[in-house]
Amino acid sequence: MIYIVGAGPGDSGLLTLRGYEVLRRADVVIYDHLVGEGILAMIPESAERIDAGKFAGNHTMSQSEIESAMITLAMSGKNVVRLKGGDPYIFGRGGEEAEAIIRAGLDFEVVPGVTSAISVPAYAGIPATHRDYCSGVSIFTAHDRDDMIPDFAGATSIFLMGVGNSESLQERLLYEMSPDTPCAIIQNGTTSLQRTFRTTISGLSQTIASNSIAPPSVIVAGKTAALNLSWRGKLPLVNKRIIITRPQGRAEKLSAMLRDMGAEVILMPTIKTSTIHGSLDGVDLSGYDWAGFTSVTGVETLFEILAETGRDIRELGRAKIAAIGPATKDALKSHGLKVDYMPEIFDGQHMAEGLANFGGKILMFRAENGTPEIQSAFIKYGIFADNICIYRTDYVKLSHVPSFADMIIFTSSSTVKGFAENVTDMRESLAVCIGKQTADEAMRAGFTKIRIAEQAAIEEIVKACT
Repeated sequence: MIYIVGAGPGDSGLLTLRGYEVLRRADVVIYDHLVGEGILAMIPESAERIDAGKFAGNHTMSQSEIESAMITLAMSGKNVVRLKGGDPYIFGRGGEEAEAIIRAGLDFEVVPGVTSAISVPAYAGIPATHRDYCSGVSIFTAHDRDDMIPDFAGATSIFLMGVGNSESLQERLLYEMSPDTPCAIIQNGTTSLQRTFRTTISGLSQTIASNSIAPPSVIVAGKTAALNLSWRGKLPLVNKRIIITRPQGRAEKLSAMLRDMGAEVILMPTIKTSTIHGSLDGVDLSGYDWAGFTSVTGVETLFEILAETGRDIRELGRAKIAAIGPATKDALKSHGLKVDYMPEIFDGQHMAEGLANFGGKILMFRAENGTPEIQSAFIKYGIFADNICIYRTDYVKLSHVPSFADMIIFTSSSTVKGFAENVTDMRESLAVCIGKQTADEAMRAGFTKIRIAEQAAIEEIVKACT
């Protein structure tokens, strides 16, 4: 996969969130000399760096060499980030590189950047537009492919807020340009509702009227409006809006994977967790054969409490470790603990069934108001487990609820309950659930279209969305 990423004008704070996401998981970064030092510092240590900087009369790599390197590295299975100053499509040769990638038959994504044409004057206190002084801005390069002063009459013209005034705009453009000049109208750009219409200046107003095009829309007039360097069209989740209800700080990986597949992702945490301080006071953790964890939150909270109280995980002594799901297993591994048992199906019932086969005394680290199914499962299999509630889950009061969603992802019964506490509609959306317990809660909440991930893992949730 190749990502053509705009790094902005230099200030690392102006790199987009999406740009940061893809940069942090790059295998190779091919960067220009205009990329800021702070952004170069964000490149992972594991990533190969290739300097493709261009100075006047001194090119580290030619344009054809850069394109060849991108394609060769991507074909070898690497994630390639082509990191460019400003925005890739504003005099950044991003269009040429996209054409080369399309010819090679490879997948790519363009991550727009903050263009220096607007941001640099802004940092100097100069607005590009102002209602009292000007009504538009044109951006030109001081030299073209042949280092000649360009033909200003052949420049691309971009218009914002022009849909409602399209007849007058068309009339004015016909004074300046040929009637068959390519023109494109992009409605709701970059969102799941994006629509693109291609026409000519002579057909501009009619195209807008016949397709009921409404704001927000951008109108592009000029030769480049005829190009179609599409990279989003074949992504499996393009034009899908997906809400993720996981707690804050727990949705980043899932969000990135869905964005990679073209989805518009909205993070809408419906629950939050808080540590129950003092929950281990006076509790003897020794003498157990098994210590069980049902979530990443349980793992992180236990180590937080142990640290704040000056205690040590070694108090568990000879206890073996059981965990539900690979994410919980990985969280334990990050603290140096090996998981001795993880059920093949990642839920409480199968955890209880497996531990019943092993036998022994069991200690579970859980949420105070967690689902009771796991304790019921222990009783079903005739075993008793001690439960220590080390954190609680509370519902989040949402300040804003999106108007619609194609899918809503629920990773626990509590995320469904938190959603139901805040939102009375959107039950026609597809509920993508991490397991049967969560799906049952979604059904009780009024969802009629429900899809269950085959396993309680992020990768399986993504599969269930496609």
